[in-house]
Amino acid sequence: MITEQNLLIKKAIELLQKLIATPSFSSEEDMTAQLLENWFHEFDIPYKRVNNNVYAFNKCFDEDKPTLLLNSHHDTVKPNEAYTKDPFDPHVEDGKLFGLGSNDAGGCLVSLIATFTYFYEYRNLNHNIIIAATAEEESSGGKGLNSLLTILPEIDVAIVGEPTLMNLAIAEKGLVIFDAIVKGTPSHAAHPNNNNAIYNSIEVLEWFKNYTFPKTSEVLGEVKLTVTQISAGRQHNVVPAKVNLVIDVRVNDKYNNKEIAEMLSREAPCELKPRSLRLNSSSINKNHPLVGSGAALGRSTYGSPTLSDQAALSCPSLKLGPGDSVRSHSADEFIYLAEIEEGINLYIKILDGFLIN
Repeated sequence: MITEQNLLIKKAIELLQKLIATPSFSSEEDMTAQLLENWFHEFDIPYKRVNNNVYAFNKCFDEDKPTLLLNSHHDTVKPNEAYTKDPFDPHVEDGKLFGLGSNDAGGCLVSLIATFTYFYEYRNLNHNIIIAATAEEESSGGKGLNSLLTILPEIDVAIVGEPTLMNLAIAEKGLVIFDAIVKGTPSHAAHPNNNNAIYNSIEVLEWFKNYTFPKTSEVLGEVKLTVTQISAGRQHNVVPAKVNLVIDVRVNDKYNNKEIAEMLSREAPCELKPRSLRLNSSSINKNHPLVGSGAALGRSTYGSPTLSDQAALSCPSLKLGPGDSVRSHSADEFIYLAEIEEGINLYIKILDGFLIN
């Protein structure tokens, strides 16, 4: 006899296979949004769609109760050139479901949708539940989760579905990308020039290499600063007027992005401009009841170095999901079928301990 939970696991895997077979690059998720609509139709759950974001409220939603958001994304990056398998062919080998977006974050998404469906008709929960399957996470675009937050009711706490091996990521680093310019004097390469921008960049690169931020986080460690791009010059016989650098800064929860920008702009030995300050670090208190419910099931806590839609949220948020982050954006991406089963079962147990007490 198939239990409701086992049926949801089966249906979730089927949905994931359909999602994999349907290209859904950031800003091009309209067809996968339709697949998500089909799920809610099948289970007779009212839903709404804004752009390519699909969301729904639990049946007994009560405006006087706090609200828990369950969120994950259905967009993907483009497959890299190292793929040896068809990225859009969802097939199973040795218990692994292969396909683009299977691990990041399709397995998390379908597991959260199944969990929401499990609790949809529950009465007397201490929190409302909203499920939001969102777009443009991979590109940090303007029509993803951030665009829903002005529409949704106030969110008090959130679970963001990303692959964490179902351990509890209680903090996540923020991100600031800086464009830097190292200037010099342009000239013909045949003539003396004591102000060569390329040579000037050596000292600047050393400064960035050795720079450290004083505050270290217990969960997220140090702020990590990395020069990731450098470009200069157009032809061999011209000394360029400038060198362009790109600096990637992963911010811990001891700073907000504005503080990081102010510090570097004040101290760096070159011109520096942040592209955006909105992707701040995020966290949830390790003593929060939602974390406690997961910890009671033996799940460990840690700080995540990777960015997610948590950056769009101002409420306490927990990153949690089946799959392994190291597989994300990799060639021949996969998730274990057993991870999806475990993910759904653990999500249900964690929410059972959090919502029903």
